[in-house]
Amino acid sequence: MSTYDLIVLGSGSAARDAAAKAVQQCDASVALVESTRWGGSCPNVACKPTKAYLVVAELFHDVNHLAGKLGIDLGPATLDLARVKARKDSLKKGDAKWKQDLEGAGFDAYDGEAELAGRGEVRVGDEELDAERILIATGSRTAVPSIEGIDEIDWIDHVSALELTDLPDSLLILGGGPVGLEFAQIFARFGSRVTVVQSADRISPRSDEQASEVLQAALEEDGVEFVLSSTVTSVRRDGDEVVAAVGSEEIRVEKLLLASGRSPNIEVLRLDELGIEHDRAGILVDEHMRTSVDGIWASGDVTGRYQFTPIAQYQARIAIEDMFARDPAPADYSVLPTAIFTEPELAAVGLTEQEARDRGIEHDVVTHDIKHVQRSSYKDQKRGLYKVVYETGTRRVLGLHVVAPNGGDIVHGLSLALRLGATVDDLAAMHHVFPTFAEGMKAAAEQAMPQPVEMAAICN
Repeated sequence: MSTYDLIVLGSGSAARDAAAKAVQQCDASVALVESTRWGGSCPNVACKPTKAYLVVAELFHDVNHLAGKLGIDLGPATLDLARVKARKDSLKKGDAKWKQDLEGAGFDAYDGEAELAGRGEVRVGDEELDAERILIATGSRTAVPSIEGIDEIDWIDHVSALELTDLPDSLLILGGGPVGLEFAQIFARFGSRVTVVQSADRISPRSDEQASEVLQAALEEDGVEFVLSSTVTSVRRDGDEVVAAVGSEEIRVEKLLLASGRSPNIEVLRLDELGIEHDRAGILVDEHMRTSVDGIWASGDVTGRYQFTPIAQYQARIAIEDMFARDPAPADYSVLPTAIFTEPELAAVGLTEQEARDRGIEHDVVTHDIKHVQRSSYKDQKRGLYKVVYETGTRRVLGLHVVAPNGGDIVHGLSLALRLGATVDDLAAMHHVFPTFAEGMKAAAEQAMPQPVEMAAICN
């Protein structure tokens, strides 16, 4: 049996950050156990490769739809999906290199399924590991919905879609959240006929409703079709096509892509036998990432609550601080910037208008249309929004919502303003760089002034 100060199950963003902090700051001996892919999902099959495809889709779109307007004559561009895939693959680090680098950082790396054999004990094949502290960071995978016939067809997800070398003529996407919307735009711009089926009455239902509507209009201009307030009840194969029953209609497509949720990777861990509480979304943890069993923590997607790479890293660092008695502050998600990396991006931080209403907060809202932002004219950007939700009495900013190119960058910087309690007056009074897409947020805030000066109609 090999003994360590910490055993980490997984090697993704949470696992690597936890292991690095434990070794570098706590002088701990650490073992990493990985069953699927070294490095986890983000650099291999999620964040990094997906955004690489989004860049290709945007460039392809601009060449065909914008270049001519700008005086650049190129003729219609054509797409070679096999070369797009090859370029994506060249950006990734191989399994062997990942493992070599992790071992070089001072971790022992074990290949195989980890099984919790008891409190402080982990079994990996024939290997038995022992530690006072265990961190579960095994991540998540695509959830397969309960649809009649789903097991009889070759569906794809965000992993296998990035392995295609031939562009599907048509694609049906189940789910109108971030993953579904990003892939919808990618394949629509590549040339596929794309339909998105969403059970909610709007896309990205966690986003501000007005922002969702603006993004939907932008995606529809790319050719994406949306079927809202609907579900797929059955699927079947008919020759080279997948036939999906949606309400009383049938939709025939070449490929079906699942993007309607995630399932935690917990099946082989024997959580129930050890008394580790969990639910459908993942392992239950407190504000210090402790599970219901002493000596075992969990962080990242396997906890199921906030499935973002920065949050996985944030939770991992809290867990290490707690494990080694460094008295960490409890986890705080009250100011959490998010982005959907379509073009334009939908980015937000803080409360939506509906959330402020549900909490009984007296609030007001100001908006600014992207067509009045000078930078938008250079890209012929017609769809976009800047929105500020603020408390009526204190004028404290409650939420910021952006639909614009580089929206994530805009919200990322302004999230600090919310953390520090900035008011809408602070945003209106700040200096800005011209011409940028970011200045639209200042312009929105200026609409909250007692006597706003209407400049949009005469300054652009």
